Amino acid sequence: MAQQLEALRASAFGLTDEQARLTPTRSALSIGGILKHVTHVFAKDVPEAADPGAPSDPFEQFYASFTMRDDESLDDVLARFDAMVGGVESMFAAGADPDELVPQPPAPWYGITEEATVRRRYQLLHVVEELARHAGHADIIREQIDGATAASLLLAVLDKPGNDFVPRWTPGHDGA
Repeated sequence: MAQQLEALRASAFGLTDEQARLTPTRSALSIGGILKHVTHVFAKDVPEAADPGAPSDPFEQFYASFTMRDDESLDDVLARFDAMVGGVESMFAAGADPDELVPQPPAPWYGITEEATVRRRYQLLHVVEELARHAGHADIIREQIDGATAASLLLAVLDKPGNDFVPRWTPGHDGA
């Protein structure tokens, strides 16, 4: 999970607000929107990650979580993302019982319209699955913006040199 969160955070490295809003693929996803959405999903467990400008209706909140508003900056989105990561890491470090029964919210996109009760292990597996899916989306979108990939961005974020397989990302380099 930590690796996926790190890759998601790195996907925004070096971007301007305008670049974070770009939707360079056929979908409506952007780097800022993906980071905002992932944060939104965990905000119920990490109140300091909540978006103060989000609509009050839960369904409107969900749909709005995929887009940076005009009054939001990438720094705003990243601050909430960082708060979410810290809260989630603390929550999981506390040691959850994998057999604990927990509520799982509806997932209407999968035809699940009612809350269900699931074992914590299912919920944790689903979190890893969704983080990996969104990290992959972010990697593709970022590559479309400027050629950067998660591996090259992580080298830059961690201040490590590139190698024969992965060059370190630098501003203005198109990744080609």
